[in-house]
Amino acid sequence: MKILIKMQESIIVSRPKGKIKASIKLVSSKSESNRALIIKAVSGNSCILHNLSEARDTQTMLRLLSSNEQLLDVIDAGTTMRFLTAYFALSGADKILTGTARMCERPIGILVDALRTLGAQIEYLNKDGYPPIKIQPFQFSGHNHLQIKGDVSSQYISAILMSSVLLPEGIKLELTGKISSRPYIEMTLDLMRHFGVNSYWEGENVIVVPKQAYITNEYTIESDWSGASYWFSIVGLSEDAEIELIGLKENSLQGDSAIVKIMDELGVKAVFNHNGVVLTRKTAAKEAFIDFSDCPDLAQTVVAFAAAKGISLRIKGLESLRIKETDRITALQNEIGKYGATMTETSEQGYFEVKSSNQVVINSSIHIATYDDHRMAMAFAPLAMLGDITIQHPEVVQKSYPGYWNDLKAAGFNF
Repeated sequence: MKILIKMQESIIVSRPKGKIKASIKLVSSKSESNRALIIKAVSGNSCILHNLSEARDTQTMLRLLSSNEQLLDVIDAGTTMRFLTAYFALSGADKILTGTARMCERPIGILVDALRTLGAQIEYLNKDGYPPIKIQPFQFSGHNHLQIKGDVSSQYISAILMSSVLLPEGIKLELTGKISSRPYIEMTLDLMRHFGVNSYWEGENVIVVPKQAYITNEYTIESDWSGASYWFSIVGLSEDAEIELIGLKENSLQGDSAIVKIMDELGVKAVFNHNGVVLTRKTAAKEAFIDFSDCPDLAQTVVAFAAAKGISLRIKGLESLRIKETDRITALQNEIGKYGATMTETSEQGYFEVKSSNQVVINSSIHIATYDDHRMAMAFAPLAMLGDITIQHPEVVQKSYPGYWNDLKAAGFNF
């Protein structure tokens, strides 16, 4: 029976009775899906895609790419906003992009400045540096060498790279400072290569994409490693569990496949087979250091898990979390505090320590706020393995993993 989660105040999540043994076909990757959809659009829709994500972000991308309207609402889809900004700006479109109130608080100035250097005609309709924006037909500036900060959002970089084949001379993109989420940039370049557009690195921080065109090819979207992370948490918090996650690849393009290495230290063994990967519990370290620079979307899962399990963490690489669906650092600090854990910034800039008391107690009186952030709901729901827990506004999972509650139900959880 499907669990229909509509707009409601909260749900109480209860753990399965007895051993958990389940096989879960994960949602497809929205990161791969959204990149592949932009490449398909740039190619003139000659690419053939299979297993596209059902996530709201991807469905929003599909809808807007096929729309003839001038005013396009990306809702709360940050990837969609950034990718479409570059695509429409470089393809000669006349569009207005807007979104939710929170989306219009998320900065886009770094991307807009870079696109303007190339000749994009983009105007802010409200506050400089933020949506909504008006895009008018492209006028090439004669420049194809530009700089962009590498430590704010890799989505800005991916957005420019995928649509750079529309430029008359290709592009030389120099990333300044620290480069965050490099695996997501490599994912973008690998997908571009799959559809016939080659690139190369000059040194450590310059990407060159010569003038080329995408070719017709097929691609099947992999299951989502971000979505897999919550199941790692469930197994790590269990007394006895064996969960098979279908559709994952050992040599994945997705940066969040780093969850395998992270959770191997924190108490979950992953063994790959022809279907995907099988997770079982193992002995966990009592403390660990984790750098989330290449996989910031895993931070909520790992912090919530470690704080509940009593594992002390020293972490860094959270810079981009302030400008996500919510300020995820503050949200994490608030919510783990409800079961006696702390996440504090150290004297060393950019580093945080996560600690919890010896007697972590989880029960339904703990109401986890989700801040209109899908990952808050999914990161904290596995704590039901330690006791009933209340998750507020559970419908937020529609953004990336619409079937999350149904999959938990299939694994034996109750609501």
